[in-house]
Amino acid sequence: MFKTLLIASCLCAIMLYSCKQHGTPKPRAYYRISFPEHEYKVMDQAAPYTFEYPSYTQLLNDNVSHDAEEFWYNLNYPKLNGTVHISYKAIDDNLNVMLEDSRKLAYKHSIKADAIGEQIFISPEKRVFGTLYDIQGDAASSVQFHLTDSNYHFVRGSLYFNAIPNKDSLAPVVDFVTADIIHLMETFEWKKTP
Repeated sequence: MFKTLLIASCLCAIMLYSCKQHGTPKPRAYYRISFPEHEYKVMDQAAPYTFEYPSYTQLLNDNVSHDAEEFWYNLNYPKLNGTVHISYKAIDDNLNVMLEDSRKLAYKHSIKADAIGEQIFISPEKRVFGTLYDIQGDAASSVQFHLTDSNYHFVRGSLYFNAIPNKDSLAPVVDFVTADIIHLMETFEWKKTP
């Protein structure tokens, strides 16, 4: 009788122990980022060009770079910890050199990039022509672009985040800022042409 009671007690203990649910570790996740609505305002700086930029950014003169020149600006995204660096050069019979430099600077990231896509931009009525470089992967810069009138003006831009590149965690932010860059390119105009 004692033997039967002992076996029954052991079976009950085993059944009760085996019915407990064991938790499984959760996969690593990223913070949810809330993006503002895309709203834009017109650039009113004393530069030979103008464009619409997001109202939730700060357009500042680039006085941080040691080699910054006139009409260079930083478009800061304070809540996203990113910056679009915009530089300007006057063309002095060297458009091919500037185009090749822009392409080289974009393709410098091919070491870490999974792919680099090029999207041509043409607006003949405003004399604005350019290329948008979509740099995919864990590269330092995810988006770069250049715009020119082919004769007098050349503008180049590049997006950088103050964070370690991680394509998975930065993907939604890059997509959000890329939409702003495309809007910048679509609204870009030259103020004066000699």
